[in-house]
Amino acid sequence: MPIGRIERVKLREVWKKEAKDFTAWLFENLEVLGEELDMDLTADEKEKSVGSFSADITAEDGSGQKVLIENQLEKTNHDHLGKILTYVSNLEAKTAIWISSKPRPEHETAIQWLNETNSDVRFYLVKIEAYRIGNSEPAAKFTVITGPSEKTEIVGEEKKELAGRHKKRYEFWRTLLGKSKSKTDLHANLSPTIYSWIGTGSGVRGLGFNYVVTYKYGQVELYIDRGKERNEENKRIFDGLKKRRQEIEKDFGDKLRWERLDDRRASRISKRFNYANLNDKDKWDKLQGDMINNMIRLEKALKKHIKAFKNRKEQ
Repeated sequence: MPIGRIERVKLREVWKKEAKDFTAWLFENLEVLGEELDMDLTADEKEKSVGSFSADITAEDGSGQKVLIENQLEKTNHDHLGKILTYVSNLEAKTAIWISSKPRPEHETAIQWLNETNSDVRFYLVKIEAYRIGNSEPAAKFTVITGPSEKTEIVGEEKKELAGRHKKRYEFWRTLLGKSKSKTDLHANLSPTIYSWIGTGSGVRGLGFNYVVTYKYGQVELYIDRGKERNEENKRIFDGLKKRRQEIEKDFGDKLRWERLDDRRASRISKRFNYANLNDKDKWDKLQGDMINNMIRLEKALKKHIKAFKNRKEQ
């Protein structure tokens, strides 16, 4: 029994012009693409007007949601990526399919990133090839290069959660710094950040006055970290300050947390507030007020002792 040989056919031999030939063929044969994507696609419109632009194909999936299809019988490029984003946003499509003969790794990564960061729209990058067996008619072969998956959906949700935390921290620091400027110049030159702490120097390298906020507490601290391979120096500075604990706490007006942190390079002296945290937005005003007032007291209580270290060249 003779067996034919599969031969790849140049796409431009099958579809000479992308819009006139390939897009027209695909519009009438969406089930071929749908089989590869495991989607039930129903053609809606060709060259759909989007302002002064036009989307190649719009369709509907099995649930009636809009699908955008953008064709490119050549290497993927930034122009088509931009078109896809423009059409998706303007047409409110829930699925975007980018078909190309030569998907570039950079654009594959971009589509993966879109799936991880946008849970409302599913993005696919699909490779188009054409084959024939012997003298048969050429056949289209679609291959999914990348698309949404359970993993990307999980990553996307994690990134969305992370973005929410970043936004919340930024807002916390924005309001705290705004309030503190009317009371002290200590952190006046700082800008809000997305991190859990924000700090400024004490005048001695490696000793910083930090504000800290987490989902468990708020805190003000002197953080001691002179850098790599200087663990002993960090502990020596901490121990020197702790010898003055009684005087420092008297000047501060309250007990402090003395954390030598022997299993870590750094050490800290802090005042913690457990009654509120980053999630308790209704308590932010009181928490921020207490953090600012206690930071002022902490800096005042430690200032002369830190200066003494500097004068003895323990820096």
